[in-house]
Amino acid sequence: MTSTWKDQHGARSQRSQEADKPHRRKGKKTYSCDECGKSFTEAGGLKTHQLIHSGVKAYSCDLCGKSFTQAGHLKRHQLIHSGVKAYICDLCGKSFTEAGSLKKHQLIHSGVKAYSCDLCGKSFTQAGGLKRHKLFHSGVKPYSCDLCGKFFTQAGGLKKHQLIHSGFKAHSCELCGKAFAQNGDLQRHLVTHSGIRAYSCDFCGKSFSDKHYRNIHLRIHTGNDVYCCDQCGKLFTTDAQLKIHMFSHTEERPYKCDLCEKTFKSSNQLNFHQQIHTRK
Repeated sequence: MTSTWKDQHGARSQRSQEADKPHRRKGKKTYSCDECGKSFTEAGGLKTHQLIHSGVKAYSCDLCGKSFTQAGHLKRHQLIHSGVKAYICDLCGKSFTEAGSLKKHQLIHSGVKAYSCDLCGKSFTQAGGLKRHKLFHSGVKPYSCDLCGKFFTQAGGLKKHQLIHSGFKAHSCELCGKAFAQNGDLQRHLVTHSGIRAYSCDFCGKSFSDKHYRNIHLRIHTGNDVYCCDQCGKLFTTDAQLKIHMFSHTEERPYKCDLCEKTFKSSNQLNFHQQIHTRK
């Protein structure tokens, strides 16, 4: 018996043994989680996944103490502390620490807004944006300031507000040195140096570089505080009236009819519409 015959016979025998084994198609997910039904191609993938349901977070960050169920999740988290942002947007140059964050960001450039509000029709690129928006309709303000008691719908709004109490003013004007707690306040202040007087008085025509100063001036004519619309210049006696009016410049329709699906920009429009249902 030659060695060549043995090699060929051995190879055929091995192929026959492989053929006899139960063959799993590539990509077939045969391992499923009893808790949530998610399926995996390998047993190891299922085992790793089940750690989520166990609640065990064995991998913790040395820098901030945050813990994770998987080593891979910890590794991705640590990129935040490293400052390395390897994923860059080709359209605007903004960089991110994770590929997932870049992917979410790129939806902004795509123009696709798949998540829309049932109450006013406003649409968003991400589910998180829609969720935050719905808080305005609910009226729920779960975030409150410990120092003054003011409430906010979002944690970011509270965080910005707290800068007022901290006294920390990180944004300073290069021309006069005046400092501000928020960048938006600095940008409005910079207009005063530009010489542009975009805010004018409807009564006497006097113009101002800052909306706040124009509103103070209006008291001379009205005898009380006024609130002016930045879009059209219309005046209101209360801040609430101004907020309701601002819906006329947007696509938001926060007032929904209880009897049909129609929505409106103001409460007056809703009341007028409801007369159709009541036959008044």
